Amino acid sequence: MKILILCTGNSCRSQMAHGFMQSFDPRLEVYSAGVSPAYRVAPEAVEVMAEKGIDISGQRPHDVREYLDVSFDYVITVCDHANENCPFFSGEVKKRLHFPFPDPYHARGGHEAVMRVYREVRDAIEIKFNDLYEYEIKAKL
Repeated sequence: MKILILCTGNSCRSQMAHGFMQSFDPRLEVYSAGVSPAYRVAPEAVEVMAEKGIDISGQRPHDVREYLDVSFDYVITVCDHANENCPFFSGEVKKRLHFPFPDPYHARGGHEAVMRVYREVRDAIEIKFNDLYEYEIKAKL
């Protein structure tokens, strides 16, 4: 099963969702991308995922245009901007979903305040994507 997770920069939310989905089942082919990709994965996202035992340090942002001719079982947007600016896929997309999450990249304050926001978003992503996996995707594998 092929899954593409999209957000704006592909540096935080989509990378965390990608890490979770891949950790739920190694049979899943998980990809993530951005409509305006950043130059690197946010170090804070790497740090909070490591707290869950998931290493996303080797991931890098991708441009959604790399995947426009690929067929996917799921294309999932995790922010409104990506949902509104998602391009047309010439490859087949069986199901599109939209799960908006706040962007932790915009968190302000000291390190602990910023990390608290990243953890809140990470935990919300984990719950939503675990539910999707457990109640919909797992049965299709």
